[in-house]
Amino acid sequence: MQTFTVEQRVLAYERRGRGEPLVLIHGFPLDHTIWDSVVLLLEDDFDLILPDVRGFGQSQAVEMPFTMDDLASDVAALLDHLGLESAFLAGHSMGGYISLAFLAAYPQRLRGLGLVASQAAADTPERRAGRYAQIRQIEEEGIGDIVAFMTEKLTPNEDLRKTLHDLMKKQRPAAFIGALRAIAERRETLSLLPQVKFPVVVIHGQADALIPIDRAREIKAAVPHAHSVELPQGGHMPMMEFPQAVAEALKKIKQGGARAALL
Repeated sequence: MQTFTVEQRVLAYERRGRGEPLVLIHGFPLDHTIWDSVVLLLEDDFDLILPDVRGFGQSQAVEMPFTMDDLASDVAALLDHLGLESAFLAGHSMGGYISLAFLAAYPQRLRGLGLVASQAAADTPERRAGRYAQIRQIEEEGIGDIVAFMTEKLTPNEDLRKTLHDLMKKQRPAAFIGALRAIAERRETLSLLPQVKFPVVVIHGQADALIPIDRAREIKAAVPHAHSVELPQGGHMPMMEFPQAVAEALKKIKQGGARAALL
């Protein structure tokens, strides 16, 4: 992997393929490798840029609190580092929240948006409290319990569960805590979506046990021109469960216009 420095933080990324730039942003609490199967199917169509979100994978751990806006600014800094004025963004779960924060802050730099097993709604007060309870649990007991919980929730595919369990166990507790806080405090972004005219792709599993399919349908209702794919047997990890379907859907992100625009 390659690295670059943002405000004394070292962030890591991988770059593969050729074509128009597409940034693939992983979800919580994972790293860029969740996209490996999709990368093989897209590298002839896109210049694929795969960051590890700060604290995860090979990116430097961050002890101080950060927000979704901060994570979006990391993506903007990565584009600056690569000399790219704009790019397509596709985010999985938390990566979708980062992509939506990027839309709010840098609309002129966004060519199209992909949301994979994600949502534009903010947390309810109950869900926010639950995330802070998880933070306290990690501070007191480590990441073991939350990894066990998420292993069961991420996918109904038994073969993938061990892979995901091992991947989550590699991540740093500080990354879990920082990301959980940022997720809990994120703003709703659904109200931004009716204004966009660039391509939007929404991919969601009907068997997602973490973010219900209704959240994807809310996004589709807000963006009628969006290309929406529902996977009947898909859980929260469609890019690993059904890489071919996800890759074909993400190719649609190039259709319908070039630069992003807000009315």
